[in-house]
Amino acid sequence: MRLGKLLTVVGAGVAIALVSGFVWVTRSPIDLGHAGKASRADWTRAWQAGEVVALVRHAERCDRSDHLCLGPEDGITQVGNDSAVRVGKGFTSLGMQQAQVFTSPLTRTVQTARAMFGQDATAQPWLESCGSSLRNEVVAHKVAQRNLVLVTHSGCISDFEKQTGFPHAIAADYGSTLFVRIDAKGQLEVLGILNAEAWSQLNSD
Repeated sequence: MRLGKLLTVVGAGVAIALVSGFVWVTRSPIDLGHAGKASRADWTRAWQAGEVVALVRHAERCDRSDHLCLGPEDGITQVGNDSAVRVGKGFTSLGMQQAQVFTSPLTRTVQTARAMFGQDATAQPWLESCGSSLRNEVVAHKVAQRNLVLVTHSGCISDFEKQTGFPHAIAADYGSTLFVRIDAKGQLEVLGILNAEAWSQLNSD
């Protein structure tokens, strides 16, 4: 009887450990679309203070979709373009007066940035190559009291997450944004992710 109880306790402990380990291994930055008004208020305050870097994944790729292409095959679809326009309106509602916009030089990111803001952004090769130096590049390009919007790729966002405490985060969706705060002392804090479709909900609250 005692042995049976012991085995039950041990089994329960192992199950809890496995579940806890799975959650830890697969954890991702919080979803700001479902995080509640307090979390949203936190990152919008950071935006107003010019402390935010926003890493945006490009819109839907033409070469991986059956949707109508917007120009060349290595660009984005019309559906992706429409989604990028909505994301851009979300950023504009936050205020772009104190923000810089950089993009990877690849066609799909250039088109996404243009759809978001109605004009070309400054192309930066490091937003295509990314890798182990990405976190340092982001910090180096962040100007005090000026937000930074980086239109880049899912692999680059994954690289950045690995370097900021989320090595097994779920891959970024098309048009999703990873928000990061970098304060005046260069201290970095990952605030969370906002998916493209969540902007409309955010603006209606």
